[in-house]
Amino acid sequence: MERNLFAVKVTQDVLREYARLIVRFGANVQPGQTVLLYIAAEQSAFAAMITEECYLAGAKKVNLEWQCDSISRLHFRYAAQDVLAEVAEWEESKAGRMIEELPCRIFIESEDPDAMAGISPEKLSAVHRSRAGVLKPYLDAIEGKHQWTIAAIASEKWAMKCFPGETAERAMEKLWDAILMTVRVDGVSDPAKAWQAHTAFIEKKADWLNAQGFRYLHYKSANGTDFTTELIPGARWEGAATVNTHNGVSYIPNMPTEEIFTSPLAGSCEGTLVATKPLSWNSQLIENFSIQFKNGRAVSCKAEKGQELLEKMLRMDDCSDMLGEAALVPKESPVNRCGFLFFETLFDENACCHVALGAGFKEVLPDGDSLTVAEAQARGVNDSVIHVDFMIGSDDLAIDGIRPDGSRVPVFRDGTWA
Repeated sequence: MERNLFAVKVTQDVLREYARLIVRFGANVQPGQTVLLYIAAEQSAFAAMITEECYLAGAKKVNLEWQCDSISRLHFRYAAQDVLAEVAEWEESKAGRMIEELPCRIFIESEDPDAMAGISPEKLSAVHRSRAGVLKPYLDAIEGKHQWTIAAIASEKWAMKCFPGETAERAMEKLWDAILMTVRVDGVSDPAKAWQAHTAFIEKKADWLNAQGFRYLHYKSANGTDFTTELIPGARWEGAATVNTHNGVSYIPNMPTEEIFTSPLAGSCEGTLVATKPLSWNSQLIENFSIQFKNGRAVSCKAEKGQELLEKMLRMDDCSDMLGEAALVPKESPVNRCGFLFFETLFDENACCHVALGAGFKEVLPDGDSLTVAEAQARGVNDSVIHVDFMIGSDDLAIDGIRPDGSRVPVFRDGTWA
């Protein structure tokens, strides 16, 4: 499935065009807004490009949150679990300030997929669970009220993980080529126009799904997937662009993005889902796995690799064993055409159809942005400290939409739109 590589020479002009796309089309930074940029310390040159593009878009101030894989690993290697799990007072104050400022947030991914390899899964999970429990209310408070986007740039360790048989230089070229293809930056045409056409196509598909009024989705594949999930009455299918309800500004949360998604009714699904791609979680792989659901919850799972990790994921909290998302992605996805595993959910979830364990999206409800998390949960949107996507799309995947009267409508056939 590997496409012709080295299609785009990664020049400073191409990187500048990409940075501009992230700022102007992804986050859609508006004059007078504060921006919070999360990026690896080793990517300081690209951080400077993003920062300048934010100011050129009219940003009031750009604040940086530097990240470093090697230091994060040292923290987990040497610091006590209870120390790492603690959320300091200044961290809560910082989170509280976000509620006041509602900054645009830009996340640039480039981390080493193996950064936490060998670190105790129990320690990683416990620290994540504890910190997420404290910080989640702050993040819930700004949900739907600010713009944000996640994009990626290549790093050597990430590239070598994806292409272990290549030289570092060639691996970097391959990874950059894949990234730029999936975000529609080719150094020739206008990427903003390409994204406008792409988002229009996704919006058209979402409108069709919303018009059907499906009550259930039924998934079937020869690999063993045979699964039915109930949908929340009135919940919308969404994709690509979304809107900041605080100021009406449109933005693209994920670059790349190929999905159309909704939150199914929590606690109402039955059957078996078989994963079609490995899941990279906490720098560890879960491979060749399946999950069986009964009465809306995962009751058993099997994995050839990562069984213990998968079981821990399902026990992260009281709702981590229920679904928070169902997403439709055709097999023609540019990410899928790249023909390799990115070891990064931003890309891998956009390769094919997927679901997510854990938290759902209250904004899919008609009045979701005005609801508290508890109110959305009462309406059927799952809530959890995790949101973990895993891929279930295959070349023969069939999905039927089932209306309240029991009539069936083909949605997917042979892994793509029917």
